[in-house]
Amino acid sequence: MVSRVARTRPRLVEAEAMNVVALQAPAPAPVKKVPEPKPETLAEQIRRLQSEAKALARGHVDALKDALLEVERLAAEIGEGGDVYPNGVRELARRFASETDTKVQALMAIVARS
Repeated sequence: MVSRVARTRPRLVEAEAMNVVALQAPAPAPVKKVPEPKPETLAEQIRRLQSEAKALARGHVDALKDALLEVERLAAEIGEGGDVYPNGVRELARRFASETDTKVQALMAIVARS
């Protein structure tokens, strides 16, 4: 009977009996050259830059509209804030709120036409 220790003990392999095989990486596949895109003409570059500038301008106008809507909201809150705010500030805020609404509508109408 083999003892329990003998069964679980790893077997030693003599170095002479082991064969070592060197692994080699496969040769790299030839790289296919991708043709370079032809450069933009000056007219194409101008059209692309104009398109990018218009898109940026639209984003800038949207940011202005959002800021004006925030001003309108804050002005309306202050205008209706009661005696906590000085009377002159409340009156000015009320005017801001009513004028800002008109300005935002005009801004949106102009943007819609272009």
